[in-house]
Amino acid sequence: MLVGTADAAALFKERAVEMTRIDTDAEMLEDVVVLQVLCEIESSEECAMLPPGLHPSLPPLVNWQAWSVPASPWGPFTLATTRIECRSGLRPRGLLTGAFSNSAAAAEALRERWGYSVRVAEVALERRYDEVRCSVALPGPDDEILDIGLRDPVPLGMTDVQYVASLHAANTERGLRLVQCDPRIEPERAERGQPIIDHFDAGAWGEERIAPFYPVSASVVTAQVTLPRLRFVCRPGEMAFTGTEHV
Repeated sequence: MLVGTADAAALFKERAVEMTRIDTDAEMLEDVVVLQVLCEIESSEECAMLPPGLHPSLPPLVNWQAWSVPASPWGPFTLATTRIECRSGLRPRGLLTGAFSNSAAAAEALRERWGYSVRVAEVALERRYDEVRCSVALPGPDDEILDIGLRDPVPLGMTDVQYVASLHAANTERGLRLVQCDPRIEPERAERGQPIIDHFDAGAWGEERIAPFYPVSASVVTAQVTLPRLRFVCRPGEMAFTGTEHV
């Protein structure tokens, strides 16, 4: 059985956020556009990118997800995330390596309440009849760190798009934990299309060893998204069967 080999403290030294409490209330977001792109990554480093409490997926995958939220308690915002697909015990999960939002207020709430390691940047999600594009840029001469999307969308069944829960590294009152965040995404319209991966700066997203090489799928939905009450946290150095704790 394959397991992660990274030292959890070293792996999450820069990524782990500070969470003073882990008993947040749920928040419902309406009319959210959600773009998801999956891509196979080079397999030589899949175990080294995960702590011992997680198992790599076969094949190893990177999951990019972007949300365009027209209204929220923190105002409108766009969010982009990069995750490494994996398993916690028997359950598929996505380990967050980095996230960016174009709203400082939303970024603060996502960090403090749900453990997203999110920073502020220029994040755009544009939807046209023939293409959906997400771009992320930082200030500076070589500012673009992500350009992905979907081309030639065609209708998809509401239940044909699958999403996995996220694991977010956080320093909590219990110590370093992986916070399980499982947003409920309920599509009202769904489409799939040809994946577009034009640019990805892996180092800017917290894990420079992510090397995409084979696009797998791309989908876009308009959905009601509920950021959940947190139910579980995991000890990153211990397998889920013994290391999972109820909140």
